[in-house]
Amino acid sequence: MSRWARLTEQQIRKAEAEGKLSGLAGEGKPLPDRPGDAMLDAGEAVGFRMMAEAGALPEELRLKAQLDAVRAAWQATQDPAEKKRLMAQLADLQMRHEIARDARRKFLR
Repeated sequence: MSRWARLTEQQIRKAEAEGKLSGLAGEGKPLPDRPGDAMLDAGEAVGFRMMAEAGALPEELRLKAQLDAVRAAWQATQDPAEKKRLMAQLADLQMRHEIARDARRKFLR
């Protein structure tokens, strides 16, 4: 076990002994099913979840939600002109999403 893992386990055990992990929201309930988190590092997923619960949403996730909405609209429309407009919007959002992801990754190095 790495030094970092031992330190983490030690801090968790200390918090348990002091009763700091009792009575938390959701205690005893299964974790919510979040398949989108499967593609994230566990630490990032926890951080994103905490920010979302606090009402703060990272730019990367805000853009991801917009991407999903525009993709759904593109799939639903039959009008060729509207499909073309939505495809241009998709390209712009994908580029901005990738820039935000790269910025976060560089920041976390």
